[in-house]
Amino acid sequence: MEDFGQVVFKIDQVLAEKKISKNKLEKEAKLQRTQLNSYCNNKVRRIDLQTLAKICYVLDCEIEDIMEYER
Repeated sequence: MEDFGQVVFKIDQVLAEKKISKNKLEKEAKLQRTQLNSYCNNKVRRIDLQTLAKICYVLDCEIEDIMEYER
């Protein structure tokens, strides 16, 4: 199987930089804790664009701040 790299979420890093708790992000973005943890722990199989928009809105950041492509 060919290795195409992976998309990695950096939500925990942004939370730490902005001194925002997961609880606050969960509540303000109206996410379930298990869903948020899946993103934070890179366990997401299908990315939901609305979820990403909510996270970016609450964290006041750009999409590239919370995820990156690694070869």
